[in-house]
Amino acid sequence: MAHTELQLDNQICFRLYTATRLITQAYTPMLTELGITYPQYLVLMVLWEKDNLPVNDIAHRLMLETNTVTPLLQRMEKQGIVSRMKGEQDKRQQIVSLTEKGKDMEERAFELIPAGMGKRLAACPLKLEDYMILAQELDSIINSLKNKNYGTSM
Repeated sequence: MAHTELQLDNQICFRLYTATRLITQAYTPMLTELGITYPQYLVLMVLWEKDNLPVNDIAHRLMLETNTVTPLLQRMEKQGIVSRMKGEQDKRQQIVSLTEKGKDMEERAFELIPAGMGKRLAACPLKLEDYMILAQELDSIINSLKNKNYGTSM
């Protein structure tokens, strides 16, 4: 091969992609027990932090477009997890709120997910401090890339 920079083993993006895919797979049994998908779990975490948010704020927090988040919220509303209402000051704005079912899911998620992921990652030699450093390094990558326009509107 003429360009070693193009070898798969030399790509950090492939490692990030693979790790993301496998971590999401590891979440699946726990999320299935809750009756939600991983993207729905992300929305719930945003709303558990701060309820009654405009769709735009949720999309911004998840670094997604509103047209990606809206169908997700529609499915969650059909499941009775969230409700959507027009904003009081701006009727064009949709405010998303947790229902009682959505609020109750937080405790069940807490019981299932942190311990469940801890068990799945137990064989990994990383210590808690290593995960904290990894999170900071990934935040640096994200912050470096998120404000760039690479042909998308994100």
